Amino acid sequence: MGQFFPDSDQFPLVDQIKNLGDDELLDFWEETQYLERMLVEEENPEAENSMEYERVILQELMLRSCRRTLEGNR
Repeated sequence: MGQFFPDSDQFPLVDQIKNLGDDELLDFWEETQYLERMLVEEENPEAENSMEYERVILQELMLRSCRRTLEGNR
């Protein structure tokens, strides 16, 4: 299972996400969606930060999808 280090300058979020497997990345995305809903319902200001997680995760998923498409066309 992947690990997330939120306060570590050594391991930026982007690098941590690149090291996750596809299933782990999708699990992480699902968890951020769940947490975002909870934060919004509680009107918690930290809900705005979850959009950054979603952007980085979706960007990595799109990159992986493009790579697979390119590798399949070779």
